[in-house]
Amino acid sequence: MKKTEFQLERMILFSDAVFAIAITLLVIEIKVPHIERQINDDSILHSLIHILPELLGFILSFFTIGIYWSVHHRIFGTVENYDIKLIWINMTFLFSIVLMPFTTAVYSHFYQPNVIIPHLIYTINICLTGVLTIILISYTNNPAYSLKSKYDSKGSVTIQNMRALMMPLVLVFGLLISAFTLPWIGRMSPLLIPVYLFCVNKLTNSNSSR
Repeated sequence: MKKTEFQLERMILFSDAVFAIAITLLVIEIKVPHIERQINDDSILHSLIHILPELLGFILSFFTIGIYWSVHHRIFGTVENYDIKLIWINMTFLFSIVLMPFTTAVYSHFYQPNVIIPHLIYTINICLTGVLTIILISYTNNPAYSLKSKYDSKGSVTIQNMRALMMPLVLVFGLLISAFTLPWIGRMSPLLIPVYLFCVNKLTNSNSSR
């Protein structure tokens, strides 16, 4: 194996490890509820309902990290070279990923129907991840840096960017709803993800048929 391939593989393996640790830390934040009164089905169910916001936050962030791991995997699947700038762009991207267990805990633990700040903190984290993903896509597809032998088409890059922006746009939309209506309604914005994916897939199929 050439030295360049070895160093590139080290960066990818390190990135995968960061994703794995971040996604594991998400569930560590969820504590089994302590039941002080008599333990029965009703008390257990009541305690589980009490931690429901944390469970929902875990599910949302688990799949969010999974989505960005998939995008990262796709980006580096065609990269054949590296430079110091790519290393630091990737490190900054990973910084946004390791922040997610903390911002998810804030988002979930301080859930209140009329509170916006936890939602804002979480949304900023997701927006940072989305923007850094686009920077990675743009940098690796710039022929000036000689990181690939075959570069993605402009249409393909656009579709990748749209997928990277899915979570930021959905959460920002929810944040705007929270600001102008009721915060708990804005927190329902992830339900729009299937609609967003449908539109992106429609656009992808439209471009591929041309």
